Amino acid sequence: MIAIIDYGMGNLHSVSKALERIGYAYKVTSDRQDLEQADGLILPGVGAFPDAMKELERLGLDAVIGRLAGEGKPLLGICLGMQLLFARSEEGGVHQGLGLLNGRVRRFSGRNKQGERYKVPHMGWNRLELHQPDHPVLQGVKGGYTYFVHSYYVTDMLPEELLASAFYHVQVPAIVGRDNVIGMQFHPEKSGPTGMQLLDNFCRLCSEVKTG
Repeated sequence: MIAIIDYGMGNLHSVSKALERIGYAYKVTSDRQDLEQADGLILPGVGAFPDAMKELERLGLDAVIGRLAGEGKPLLGICLGMQLLFARSEEGGVHQGLGLLNGRVRRFSGRNKQGERYKVPHMGWNRLELHQPDHPVLQGVKGGYTYFVHSYYVTDMLPEELLASAFYHVQVPAIVGRDNVIGMQFHPEKSGPTGMQLLDNFCRLCSEVKTG
């Protein structure tokens, strides 16, 4: 069973339907026992970083997620959920994240190197450039297009934790990961066959960890 973490700020319905389509059992929950018993965790997210961290802390889920990830349980952060995996964000001031990956979250500047304005948020389909194509979560993925909606992106991360990127005036970390902790800046549940393959790979990884 995959636990979709409910802290009041996730796109729970679309993630749930995506798991149904690929045939994996799931439970939308904020119950600690459910999270402990799950084969893997998905942390979705829509909204502002400081509000999300405040809710996770209020529910005591920040500590639970950190502990379970540290024990080796697979964890997938989606969109804002990916950003929460990092050390800090500059959204609305400087705020601490879960600190499971190295890096910080900053806003798109809205101007390119020539000083020309570009639209923020970044919204639309972008092609993935794979940096570690042999990673288990990228199996069968050939670098297709995925759907992004975000105004903030990750910088100053470790190169070895960058699995795939996209380009929107700057290099945007699109898939990140270290060991059992994975993040996807885009919405895999809205990204067609490529997104479904990525979700299936994560769920399969959860099953392998369980049986292993």
